[in-house]
Amino acid sequence: MTHKVIAALQLGSEASGTRATLDKILSNEQAIKASGCDLLVMPEALLGGYPKGADFGTRVGYRTSAGREDFLQYWQQAIDLDGAEVSALAKLAKTCNTTMVIGVIERGGSTLYCTALFLSNHGEVIAKHRKLIPTASERLIWGQGDGSTLPVVETTAGRVGAAICWENYMPLLRTAMHAKGLDIWCAPTVDDRDIWQTSMRHIAYEGRSFLVSACQYQPEPAGAGPGDNTWPAGKPLIRGGSVIVSPMGEVLAGPLYNEEGIISAAIDPDDIIRARYDMDPVGHYARPDIFKLTVDESERPPVSRT
Repeated sequence: MTHKVIAALQLGSEASGTRATLDKILSNEQAIKASGCDLLVMPEALLGGYPKGADFGTRVGYRTSAGREDFLQYWQQAIDLDGAEVSALAKLAKTCNTTMVIGVIERGGSTLYCTALFLSNHGEVIAKHRKLIPTASERLIWGQGDGSTLPVVETTAGRVGAAICWENYMPLLRTAMHAKGLDIWCAPTVDDRDIWQTSMRHIAYEGRSFLVSACQYQPEPAGAGPGDNTWPAGKPLIRGGSVIVSPMGEVLAGPLYNEEGIISAAIDPDDIIRARYDMDPVGHYARPDIFKLTVDESERPPVSRT
């Protein structure tokens, strides 16, 4: 079978806002083309930003006016899926002839969602996945997705789906996604810990699929650091760690730390079948006579009109 190329673009959101971040993404057009990738994955919350260290003026039972202003400013940097930013990304995907998966902060009215957006190599928005469970304090600023946005899409690289950051630690979500016949598991994230690398290798090996994780890289914050204003000198806010893994859990590229850049790997899709010879978690290695998972993929709007 013809080999494919899969890649991760490690970037960080610009402090000056979404427009500057978009410009930085677009400036990588030549690097993306040079990689020859069929699939490109970009980090979680790249457009719209991941506000690491921010508290939005919230304590249990207590909110501040300044925190509400912080949320307004954050909401203003989020994007609409029919907006100019997505049109520019779709054009980039077409120009580079690659399918793209990118993390964005999506406006849904007044609510924000942490979303993975799928763009085809023909320049079309083909799917989105909203993060099901925002982690910890993320729940202050992001809503929850429902089962209607658990897509697996056909691309020139293979069948592609995504789980965002700590969604990757949800065993039942992983099982549901494995059952969709994924070839390539995409994991946009901001988790730069060493344990993330272990998790990515495990998930690729568990599902016997290729995996691309793209993490943001954010340099040392200028001026006051997050939280207690004592951010260690010289330490990046988010150090990256983008990585590509084989169906046998072997690292094919990366992890890339402490810089922006693109990593890529040529893959043989037949390696998926070779790997599943002795382990197919939703096939011959399943026990449906004992275990059963029911997945509700219906849309759950807060108001239904009949």
